[in-house]
Amino acid sequence: MRRLLAALPVVLLLLSGCGAAEEPPPPPPPPPPVTPTVETTAGEWAGRIGIPDAPLEIGIRLTAENGGLRGEIDIPAQAITAMPLSDVLLEGRELSFRLPELGGDAWFRGTFETDGKSIPGAFTQYGQSYPLVLRPGPVAGRPQEPKPPFPYRVEEVTYAGDGVDLAGTLTRPEGPGPFTAVLLLSGSGPQNRDAEFFGHKPFLLLADLLTRAGYAVLRVDDRGVGGSGGQLYESTYEQLTADAVAGVEFLRTRPEINRDRIGLLGHSEGGYLAPMVAQRTPIAFVIMMATPATPGEEVVVTQNQLVLEAAGAPPGFVEQQAAYVRTLAALLRAEDYERARALAVQQLVAQAEALPPEQRPAVEDLEAQIAATVNPYYRSWIVHDPAPALQALRVPVLALYGGADLQVSAGQNEPLMRNLLAGSPDATVRTLPGLNFLMQPARTGALDEYATIDTTIDPSALEYVRSWLTQRFPR
Repeated sequence: MRRLLAALPVVLLLLSGCGAAEEPPPPPPPPPPVTPTVETTAGEWAGRIGIPDAPLEIGIRLTAENGGLRGEIDIPAQAITAMPLSDVLLEGRELSFRLPELGGDAWFRGTFETDGKSIPGAFTQYGQSYPLVLRPGPVAGRPQEPKPPFPYRVEEVTYAGDGVDLAGTLTRPEGPGPFTAVLLLSGSGPQNRDAEFFGHKPFLLLADLLTRAGYAVLRVDDRGVGGSGGQLYESTYEQLTADAVAGVEFLRTRPEINRDRIGLLGHSEGGYLAPMVAQRTPIAFVIMMATPATPGEEVVVTQNQLVLEAAGAPPGFVEQQAAYVRTLAALLRAEDYERARALAVQQLVAQAEALPPEQRPAVEDLEAQIAATVNPYYRSWIVHDPAPALQALRVPVLALYGGADLQVSAGQNEPLMRNLLAGSPDATVRTLPGLNFLMQPARTGALDEYATIDTTIDPSALEYVRSWLTQRFPR
């Protein structure tokens, strides 16, 4: 190969007819390598851990402190925000740190490139190493995440809920209005106004879509989240319904809102609440996404069955889990929280002990799961029967399901939803093939796919919501 490359200039010389070749100018000397310092290393860095078939976006924030560095990490796909780093060391051109809260002896080590603009290295956990290159800048958001500047008005608002102050964001088109308005109601568990989940912000996306289409949209932090007061787990559906009613009444006080054209869009549990809100204050329309039509206990039993079967659990384990849910539901229905907690502890500890040691959840994780299950809020979900409120709806209704949803099964809920909405003058119930609980395009619908799918909401679902609303309530 060396001989062939050496002969090429001779061939070119003969073809050109020149008698001699000019020496090319020497290349410019490379710039001197950038020497990283604590001050130049401080700031935001982002990268992607190269886990096969499941790459993971991360963001690192480093701060200069007492001549050294401290840091924290964001892992949006795992809902990790500002997790502290330890042993952050800059030694020459090498940067390293540990992630003590992740488990599995997780750490990173990389070496600055000579230009100082990237740090190629490796992330190691449980003895497995994966490539990771850190570059300056914040962690990348999901592809559909709306970014400012926005072609509409964005206003931070607060108003009184049922004994607590609630905080949210009101977006509205430019101009005086009055505009048709939509109040977004989030699914179960503590969620912020964007309904942020594994780095996705579905309510931010929906608000952007609808506001660009000419509607005002209010999205609100759940109780105990962000700027809202109270504690979600100590709340009941009666209180949460009252909070949503307060949101509707707040919109009615705004001169730029058409007080007679305020509707609700609820995901999952938010759809449970929407028909109850409509019983307490006039509502123009209801949109429900992945909303159960069956009582909460039946939803949880079916959900456990589908998720466990998809994961390959043996039939005996699936049956045992269903029996546990039934017993827990009976205790919660009776408000016997002491025995319910004891049952949950017994069940979760037994499941944890059946795992390999390196996969067992930490004690604080088990406690958090128990606290999220044994409380008045979860009791409201388990005992709720949506049928009466759904049957009473007399406004336009859209109910969407995902054909690949394992959490709110279309097979279980769509036929019943059609029957319950039979009295509505304008009810549309549809299952969108291939979409999961979050309305993402899914391969299997399994829960562990949520974080790996870049799409926040499938465009077909977004367009269905937009077109349904604009046909009935044009701007």
